[in-house]
Amino acid sequence: MLPSLFLSHGSPMLALTDVPARDFLAGLGADLPRPRAIVVASAHWETETPEVSAVTTNETIYDFSGFPPALYALRYPAPGDPALAAEVAETLRANGLGAELDTKRGLDHGAWVPLLLMYPAHDIPVLQVSLQSYLGPRHHLLLGQALAGLRARDILVIGSGSFTHNLRRLRAPGLQSAPPPDVAAFCDWMDQALIEGRVEDLLAYRAKAPHAALQHPTEEHLLPLYVALGAAGPVARATRLHSSATYGVLRMDAYAFN
Repeated sequence: MLPSLFLSHGSPMLALTDVPARDFLAGLGADLPRPRAIVVASAHWETETPEVSAVTTNETIYDFSGFPPALYALRYPAPGDPALAAEVAETLRANGLGAELDTKRGLDHGAWVPLLLMYPAHDIPVLQVSLQSYLGPRHHLLLGQALAGLRARDILVIGSGSFTHNLRRLRAPGLQSAPPPDVAAFCDWMDQALIEGRVEDLLAYRAKAPHAALQHPTEEHLLPLYVALGAAGPVARATRLHSSATYGVLRMDAYAFN
C-alpha cells in the first residue's frame, strides 16, 4: 500500500535550484510504487469549505511573481480525473466535512513543483483538495482521515507545505545558510512527536513546540502535514525521508506515513 506523504516545497525556485531538497524529490518518485492517481493538499489553495479540483487537464498556475523567466517557462499539464474528484468530494461529505467541485482550477506551485521533480512525464492524473486554514490542525487531520481509503486503491495522498515557513526571515546570508537554533529546536520537537506518534501533542503544537509561532506566523504551510498524517489512518507510523534547509529558515523536511 502506498504511504501518504508530507513534502516541503519551499520556494518555487526549488524546481530549478541545485539544493538537497531538489535532489531528494527528483529521486522520490522512483522509490515509490507508481500511483494510479495523486491527490494533493497544498498550502496554496485555501477556501471557506473543502473543494476538490475536477478538470480534464491541469493548467500550470504561476501563483508567484518576481522570479526568473525560466521558471515561468515550466509547465506541468498532468491530466485530471473528474470522476475521482467527484468521488473524493462525496467521501468528504459523507464524513461531515462538506465539499464542492472546482471545474476550472489547475495546479498551484505547491503541487506542480514537487510533482515536476517526482514524475516529470506528467502522465499520472492529479487533483487537489483545498485547505481551510482558519479551522486549524484537527480539522485537517480529519480531512486526511477521510482520504485514508484512497491509499489502498493505489492513489497517492500528498500534503505539500513547508516544515518551517516564515518568509519575513529570508534575510539569511545565503541559500546554504545554517538554520538558526530556534528553527532546529522547533523541527527537533516536531520530528520527535511525529516519530513517537504523539498526535495530541502535534495538534497542540502551537502551545507545546518551541518557537512555533516564529516558524509559522500563519499555519497554512504546516496544515498539509496533518492531512498526510490523517490519511495514514488511526495508528500512523511516521518515517522522516529527508531533512535539509534553504536560506537557513526554510526547513525542507519530508515524511512518509504508513
